[in-house]
Amino acid sequence: MTFKRIIIFTFLISNLFVFSQDFQGKAYYVSKTNPDMDSWGGRQMSEVQKKQIMERMSSMFEKTYILSFDKSVSIYKEEEVLEAPGQGGFGMWGSSFSAGPQYKNIKTKEFIQDQEFFGRQFLITDSLQQLEWKFGSETKQIGQYLCMKATATKTVDEFDWRSMRRKTPKKEDKKSETDSTKTTSVTADIEVPKTIEVTAWYTPQIPVNQGPGEFWGLPGLILEVNADQTTILCSKIVINPEQKSIISAPEKGRVISRKEYNATVKQKMKEMREMYRGRGNSKRK
Repeated sequence: MTFKRIIIFTFLISNLFVFSQDFQGKAYYVSKTNPDMDSWGGRQMSEVQKKQIMERMSSMFEKTYILSFDKSVSIYKEEEVLEAPGQGGFGMWGSSFSAGPQYKNIKTKEFIQDQEFFGRQFLITDSLQQLEWKFGSETKQIGQYLCMKATATKTVDEFDWRSMRRKTPKKEDKKSETDSTKTTSVTADIEVPKTIEVTAWYTPQIPVNQGPGEFWGLPGLILEVNADQTTILCSKIVINPEQKSIISAPEKGRVISRKEYNATVKQKMKEMREMYRGRGNSKRK
């Protein structure tokens, strides 16, 4: 711990002049989610079939983001790319979730998520989730930056697709799985763990409390996050870019709390389940 404090103090002093001025930074991140294919029937699929599915869903599982930040606020946006034909994630359901910019204000502890859901635009407002970080003594180099390790247990939102997995079937459900006449929706087989373990690597060389997505609160910019099935890694950093960005909260959309938004999604899921049941009944007739 003493060694860690010395490193942090040295970096803070050496960067005091640079970060005492009105500055901005941009960090570029690559986010990859590796779902457990075996839990989705992967044992019955060949390696070729698994590869084909992963390639089709690469637009959902592999994304590039840009974090624009200063001392107190940041906005995290997906880098715009032209999507190849035929890429659609989980079909209609997956394409109906379109996440926009995420805004964080460290001073006011405000978090705003721009979110599109089935053609409707929402601004999900919430307070920043404060993780209880545990500091480690391990270090590693990411690019030109020396990074330090921190870990935490994070509460997961019930609709965070990055941690979604197939439900472990109960004994009474195993028999029904073989019943070809039973019609269920995809969402009925999905669950999300209540908590996950997070490992973050941050650099005191850039002494801001920012990080990608909802991650923040360390004495240095977070350059890497390992959270359950997802890894987010910084590939490039620009300090004080020539062209300054306007870092402001998104404004277009219906302002809604996280609780209200989740209730809206649940209602839509209920409607879809009823629709699937209706189709199943009509087929049996």
